[in-house]
Amino acid sequence: MTEDQPKSPRLRLGTRNSPLAMAQAVETRARLCAAHGWSEDAVELVPVLASGDKVLDRPLSEIGGKALWTKELDQWLGEGRIDLSVHSAKDVETIRPDAFHFPAFLPRADRRDSLVGAASIDAIPQGAVVGTSAPRRAAQLLNLRPDCKVVMFRGNVATRLGKLQAGEADVTFLAAAGLERLGQSAAGMPLGEDAWIPAAAQGVIAIECRADDAQTTALLAAIDHTPTRAELEAERALLAELGGTCHSPIAVLCVLAEGELTMRAALFSPDGTERIEGSTRFSPGDNAPVEALAADLLARATPGIAPHFRRQK
Repeated sequence: MTEDQPKSPRLRLGTRNSPLAMAQAVETRARLCAAHGWSEDAVELVPVLASGDKVLDRPLSEIGGKALWTKELDQWLGEGRIDLSVHSAKDVETIRPDAFHFPAFLPRADRRDSLVGAASIDAIPQGAVVGTSAPRRAAQLLNLRPDCKVVMFRGNVATRLGKLQAGEADVTFLAAAGLERLGQSAAGMPLGEDAWIPAAAQGVIAIECRADDAQTTALLAAIDHTPTRAELEAERALLAELGGTCHSPIAVLCVLAEGELTMRAALFSPDGTERIEGSTRFSPGDNAPVEALAADLLARATPGIAPHFRRQK
Protein backbone atom coordinates (compact mmCIF):
# COMPACT_ATOMS: atom_id res chain seq x y z
CA MET A 1 0.00 0.00 0.00
CA THR A 2 1.41 3.39 -0.97
CA GLU A 3 1.19 6.40 1.30
CA ASP A 4 -1.52 8.09 -0.81
CA GLN A 5 -3.84 5.05 -0.62
CA PRO A 6 -6.40 5.13 2.21
CA LYS A 7 -5.95 2.51 4.89
CA SER A 8 -8.76 0.03 5.43
CA PRO A 9 -11.06 1.05 8.27
CA ARG A 10 -10.56 -1.08 11.36
CA LEU A 11 -13.79 -2.52 12.69
CA ARG A 12 -14.15 -4.28 16.03
CA LEU A 13 -16.44 -7.29 15.66
CA GLY A 14 -17.87 -8.59 18.92
CA THR A 15 -18.73 -12.25 19.29
CA ARG A 16 -19.41 -14.84 21.94
CA ASN A 17 -16.30 -16.90 22.47
CA SER A 18 -17.75 -20.38 21.87
CA PRO A 19 -16.18 -22.31 18.96
CA LEU A 20 -19.35 -21.99 16.85
CA ALA A 21 -19.72 -18.26 17.54
CA MET A 22 -16.07 -17.71 16.63
CA ALA A 23 -16.55 -19.68 13.39
CA GLN A 24 -19.50 -17.42 12.53
CA ALA A 25 -17.41 -14.35 13.31
CA VAL A 26 -14.60 -15.61 11.08
CA GLU A 27 -17.09 -16.12 8.24
CA THR A 28 -18.49 -12.64 8.77
CA ARG A 29 -15.00 -11.10 8.69
CA ALA A 30 -14.11 -13.02 5.54
CA ARG A 31 -17.23 -11.87 3.70
CA LEU A 32 -16.81 -8.27 4.87
CA CYS A 33 -13.17 -8.12 3.86
CA ALA A 34 -13.86 -9.76 0.49
CA ALA A 35 -16.68 -7.31 -0.25
CA HIS A 36 -14.49 -4.29 0.42
CA GLY A 37 -11.11 -5.59 -0.71
CA TRP A 38 -9.62 -5.41 2.77
CA SER A 39 -7.00 -7.58 4.37
CA GLU A 40 -8.33 -9.62 7.30
CA ASP A 41 -6.56 -7.45 9.86
CA ALA A 42 -9.02 -4.67 8.99
CA VAL A 43 -11.59 -6.44 11.19
CA GLU A 44 -10.63 -7.29 14.75
CA LEU A 45 -12.49 -10.16 16.44
CA VAL A 46 -13.39 -9.27 20.05
CA PRO A 47 -14.52 -12.28 22.14
CA VAL A 48 -17.09 -11.48 24.83
CA LEU A 49 -18.17 -14.00 27.49
CA ALA A 50 -21.98 -14.20 27.43
CA SER A 51 -24.10 -14.99 30.47
CA GLY A 52 -25.64 -17.90 28.57
CA ASP A 53 -22.19 -19.49 28.39
CA LYS A 54 -21.60 -19.09 32.12
CA VAL A 55 -24.68 -20.86 33.51
CA LEU A 56 -25.11 -24.30 31.98
CA ASP A 57 -27.00 -26.25 34.63
CA ARG A 58 -30.42 -24.68 34.09
CA PRO A 59 -32.66 -24.06 31.06
CA LEU A 60 -32.40 -20.59 29.51
CA SER A 61 -36.10 -20.07 30.19
CA GLU A 62 -35.38 -20.17 33.93
CA ILE A 63 -32.46 -17.75 34.00
CA GLY A 64 -33.34 -14.94 31.59
CA GLY A 65 -34.07 -16.40 28.17
CA LYS A 66 -32.42 -15.41 24.90
CA ALA A 67 -31.19 -12.10 26.34
CA LEU A 68 -28.44 -14.11 28.02
CA TRP A 69 -26.83 -14.54 24.60
CA THR A 70 -26.99 -10.85 23.73
CA LYS A 71 -26.80 -8.62 26.82
CA GLU A 72 -23.00 -8.45 27.14
CA LEU A 73 -22.59 -7.83 23.41
CA ASP A 74 -25.33 -5.19 23.62
CA GLN A 75 -23.51 -3.48 26.47
CA TRP A 76 -20.20 -3.43 24.62
CA LEU A 77 -21.90 -2.22 21.43
CA GLY A 78 -23.79 0.51 23.25
CA GLU A 79 -20.62 1.70 24.99
CA GLY A 80 -18.72 1.83 21.70
CA ARG A 81 -16.23 -0.86 22.73
CA ILE A 82 -17.17 -2.79 19.57
CA ASP A 83 -18.56 -1.54 16.26
CA LEU A 84 -20.68 -4.54 15.32
CA SER A 85 -21.73 -7.88 16.78
CA VAL A 86 -22.48 -11.26 15.25
CA HIS A 87 -25.25 -13.56 16.43
CA SER A 88 -26.94 -16.83 15.60
CA ALA A 89 -30.22 -15.26 14.47
CA LYS A 90 -32.34 -17.86 16.27
CA ASP A 91 -30.74 -16.84 19.59
CA VAL A 92 -31.72 -13.17 19.27
CA GLU A 93 -34.82 -11.87 21.06
CA THR A 94 -37.72 -10.92 18.81
CA ILE A 95 -37.98 -7.42 20.29
CA ARG A 96 -34.61 -5.65 20.24
CA PRO A 97 -33.48 -2.28 21.66
CA ASP A 98 -34.15 0.64 19.31
CA ALA A 99 -30.50 1.64 19.63
CA PHE A 100 -29.46 -1.33 17.43
CA HIS A 101 -30.41 -2.74 14.05
CA PHE A 102 -29.44 -5.51 11.61
CA PRO A 103 -27.81 -4.14 8.44
CA ALA A 104 -26.86 -7.64 7.28
CA PHE A 105 -28.00 -11.24 7.35
CA LEU A 106 -25.58 -13.69 5.75
CA PRO A 107 -26.87 -16.32 3.29
CA ARG A 108 -28.85 -18.93 5.14
CA ALA A 109 -27.12 -22.25 5.72
CA ASP A 110 -28.93 -25.54 6.34
CA ARG A 111 -32.03 -24.68 8.38
CA ARG A 112 -32.72 -28.24 9.55
CA ASP A 113 -32.16 -29.90 12.90
CA SER A 114 -29.78 -32.84 12.99
CA LEU A 115 -30.53 -35.87 15.13
CA VAL A 116 -27.46 -37.28 16.88
CA GLY A 117 -27.59 -40.88 18.10
CA ALA A 118 -30.25 -42.28 15.74
CA ALA A 119 -30.90 -42.33 12.01
CA SER A 120 -34.44 -40.92 12.28
CA ILE A 121 -37.18 -40.06 14.76
CA ASP A 122 -38.73 -43.49 14.16
CA ALA A 123 -35.37 -45.16 14.77
CA ILE A 124 -34.98 -43.71 18.28
CA PRO A 125 -35.16 -46.70 20.67
CA GLN A 126 -38.41 -47.19 22.58
CA GLY A 127 -38.34 -45.25 25.84
CA ALA A 128 -35.09 -43.48 24.94
CA VAL A 129 -33.72 -40.54 26.93
CA VAL A 130 -33.49 -37.46 24.70
CA GLY A 131 -31.30 -34.54 25.72
CA THR A 132 -32.44 -31.03 24.80
CA SER A 133 -33.15 -27.72 26.52
CA ALA A 134 -35.19 -26.30 23.60
CA PRO A 135 -38.97 -26.25 24.25
CA ARG A 136 -39.65 -26.65 20.50
CA ARG A 137 -37.46 -29.72 20.15
CA ALA A 138 -38.79 -31.30 23.34
CA ALA A 139 -42.46 -30.71 22.48
CA GLN A 140 -42.14 -31.74 18.84
CA LEU A 141 -40.28 -34.91 19.84
CA LEU A 142 -42.88 -35.83 22.48
CA ASN A 143 -45.66 -35.13 19.98
CA LEU A 144 -44.17 -37.73 17.64
CA ARG A 145 -42.67 -40.06 20.25
CA PRO A 146 -44.53 -39.78 23.58
CA ASP A 147 -42.67 -42.85 24.84
CA CYS A 148 -39.41 -40.90 25.07
CA LYS A 149 -38.12 -39.05 28.13
CA VAL A 150 -36.62 -35.57 27.75
CA VAL A 151 -33.75 -34.40 29.96
CA MET A 152 -32.14 -30.94 30.02
CA PHE A 153 -29.04 -30.63 27.81
CA ARG A 154 -27.16 -27.34 27.57
CA GLY A 155 -23.71 -26.26 26.45
CA ASN A 156 -21.87 -25.73 23.20
CA VAL A 157 -21.73 -28.40 20.49
CA ALA A 158 -18.68 -30.17 21.96
CA THR A 159 -20.21 -30.15 25.44
CA ARG A 160 -23.47 -31.68 24.27
CA LEU A 161 -21.72 -34.31 22.16
CA GLY A 162 -19.58 -35.13 25.19
CA LYS A 163 -22.65 -35.52 27.39
CA LEU A 164 -24.16 -37.85 24.82
CA GLN A 165 -20.98 -39.92 24.67
CA ALA A 166 -20.93 -40.08 28.48
CA GLY A 167 -24.39 -41.68 28.42
CA GLU A 168 -26.37 -38.78 29.89
CA ALA A 169 -28.86 -39.28 27.02
CA ASP A 170 -29.40 -41.69 24.14
CA VAL A 171 -29.94 -39.03 21.46
CA THR A 172 -29.88 -35.26 21.11
CA PHE A 173 -30.55 -32.54 18.54
CA LEU A 174 -28.12 -30.00 17.09
CA ALA A 175 -28.55 -27.43 14.35
CA ALA A 176 -27.28 -28.84 11.05
CA ALA A 177 -25.79 -25.43 10.21
CA GLY A 178 -23.78 -25.38 13.43
CA LEU A 179 -22.35 -28.83 12.76
CA GLU A 180 -21.52 -27.78 9.21
CA ARG A 181 -19.72 -24.62 10.34
CA LEU A 182 -17.65 -26.68 12.77
CA GLY A 183 -16.82 -29.32 10.15
CA GLN A 184 -18.81 -31.96 12.06
CA SER A 185 -21.78 -32.62 9.77
CA ALA A 186 -21.13 -36.36 9.97
CA ALA A 187 -22.04 -36.32 13.67
CA GLY A 188 -25.76 -36.03 12.98
CA MET A 189 -28.56 -36.94 10.59
CA PRO A 190 -30.49 -33.92 9.21
CA LEU A 191 -34.24 -34.29 9.69
CA GLY A 192 -36.55 -33.75 6.73
CA GLU A 193 -38.61 -30.57 6.94
CA ASP A 194 -41.87 -32.34 6.07
CA ALA A 195 -41.82 -34.35 9.27
CA TRP A 196 -39.74 -32.11 11.53
CA ILE A 197 -40.14 -28.31 11.45
CA PRO A 198 -37.06 -26.27 12.42
CA ALA A 199 -36.75 -23.15 14.56
CA ALA A 200 -37.44 -19.66 13.28
CA ALA A 201 -34.24 -18.02 12.04
CA GLN A 202 -32.21 -21.24 12.26
CA GLY A 203 -29.13 -21.37 10.04
CA VAL A 204 -28.72 -17.59 9.76
CA ILE A 205 -25.88 -15.37 10.93
CA ALA A 206 -27.20 -11.93 11.92
CA ILE A 207 -24.94 -8.88 12.13
CA GLU A 208 -25.94 -5.95 14.30
CA CYS A 209 -24.61 -2.44 14.83
CA ARG A 210 -25.74 0.82 16.39
CA ALA A 211 -28.70 2.32 14.55
CA ASP A 212 -27.00 5.74 14.46
CA ASP A 213 -23.73 4.38 13.05
CA ALA A 214 -24.20 5.24 9.38
CA GLN A 215 -20.67 4.28 8.34
CA THR A 216 -20.77 0.74 9.74
CA THR A 217 -24.34 0.31 8.48
CA ALA A 218 -23.23 1.17 4.94
CA LEU A 219 -20.23 -1.17 5.12
CA LEU A 220 -22.39 -4.07 6.33
CA ALA A 221 -25.05 -3.50 3.67
CA ALA A 222 -22.56 -4.84 1.13
CA ILE A 223 -22.85 -8.36 2.59
CA ASP A 224 -26.60 -8.44 3.26
CA HIS A 225 -28.37 -11.36 1.55
CA THR A 226 -31.77 -10.18 0.32
CA PRO A 227 -33.51 -13.61 0.09
CA THR A 228 -32.41 -14.50 3.62
CA ARG A 229 -33.60 -11.13 4.91
CA ALA A 230 -37.03 -11.75 3.37
CA GLU A 231 -37.37 -15.08 5.19
CA LEU A 232 -35.98 -13.77 8.49
CA GLU A 233 -38.14 -10.69 8.65
CA ALA A 234 -41.26 -12.78 7.99
CA GLU A 235 -40.31 -15.34 10.66
CA ARG A 236 -39.54 -12.66 13.23
CA ALA A 237 -42.83 -10.92 12.38
CA LEU A 238 -44.69 -14.15 13.12
CA LEU A 239 -42.92 -14.56 16.46
CA ALA A 240 -43.79 -10.97 17.39
CA GLU A 241 -47.45 -11.48 16.50
CA LEU A 242 -47.65 -14.69 18.49
CA GLY A 243 -45.86 -13.16 21.46
CA GLY A 244 -43.72 -16.24 21.81
CA THR A 245 -40.97 -16.35 24.42
CA CYS A 246 -38.16 -18.77 25.21
CA HIS A 247 -40.86 -20.87 26.94
CA SER A 248 -42.98 -21.11 23.78
CA PRO A 249 -42.78 -24.32 21.72
CA ILE A 250 -43.06 -23.00 18.16
CA ALA A 251 -41.65 -24.40 14.92
CA VAL A 252 -41.49 -22.32 11.74
CA LEU A 253 -40.47 -23.09 8.17
CA CYS A 254 -40.38 -20.12 5.78
CA VAL A 255 -38.93 -20.54 2.28
CA LEU A 256 -38.53 -18.03 -0.55
CA ALA A 257 -39.01 -19.53 -4.01
CA GLU A 258 -39.86 -17.87 -7.32
CA GLY A 259 -40.48 -14.53 -5.64
CA GLU A 260 -42.97 -15.86 -3.06
CA LEU A 261 -42.62 -16.87 0.56
CA THR A 262 -44.28 -20.00 1.90
CA MET A 263 -44.62 -20.19 5.67
CA ARG A 264 -45.62 -23.19 7.77
CA ALA A 265 -45.88 -22.92 11.55
CA ALA A 266 -46.79 -25.30 14.34
CA LEU A 267 -47.50 -24.53 18.01
CA PHE A 268 -47.24 -27.21 20.69
CA SER A 269 -48.09 -27.71 24.32
CA PRO A 270 -44.84 -28.23 26.27
CA ASP A 271 -45.62 -31.91 26.82
CA GLY A 272 -46.26 -32.45 23.11
CA THR A 273 -49.79 -33.78 23.54
CA GLU A 274 -51.38 -30.81 21.74
CA ARG A 275 -50.39 -29.44 18.34
CA ILE A 276 -51.90 -26.95 15.90
CA GLU A 277 -50.53 -25.98 12.52
CA GLY A 278 -51.14 -23.48 9.75
CA SER A 279 -49.55 -22.16 6.57
CA THR A 280 -49.69 -19.22 4.18
CA ARG A 281 -48.12 -17.82 0.99
CA PHE A 282 -47.25 -14.17 0.49
CA SER A 283 -44.92 -11.68 -1.16
CA PRO A 284 -41.75 -10.52 0.63
CA GLY A 285 -42.44 -7.48 2.78
CA ASP A 286 -46.19 -8.12 2.98
CA ASN A 287 -46.76 -9.04 6.61
CA ALA A 288 -50.57 -9.00 6.48
CA PRO A 289 -50.78 -12.75 5.72
CA VAL A 290 -48.26 -13.41 8.50
CA GLU A 291 -50.43 -11.48 10.94
CA ALA A 292 -53.48 -13.41 9.73
CA LEU A 293 -51.68 -16.73 10.24
CA ALA A 294 -50.71 -15.72 13.78
CA ALA A 295 -54.28 -14.67 14.53
CA ASP A 296 -55.61 -17.98 13.20
CA LEU A 297 -53.15 -19.99 15.28
CA LEU A 298 -53.97 -18.02 18.42
CA ALA A 299 -57.70 -18.42 17.79
CA ARG A 300 -57.27 -22.20 17.52
CA ALA A 301 -54.83 -22.53 20.40
CA THR A 302 -55.86 -25.29 22.78
CA PRO A 303 -55.82 -24.94 26.58
CA GLY A 304 -52.38 -26.54 26.75
CA ILE A 305 -50.93 -24.20 24.11
CA ALA A 306 -52.60 -20.82 24.66
CA PRO A 307 -50.87 -19.83 27.95
CA HIS A 308 -47.47 -20.02 26.28
CA PHE A 309 -48.22 -17.34 23.70
CA ARG A 310 -49.36 -13.75 24.04
CA ARG A 311 -49.60 -10.84 21.66
CA GLN A 312 -46.97 -8.11 21.97
CA LYS A 313 -49.68 -5.44 21.63
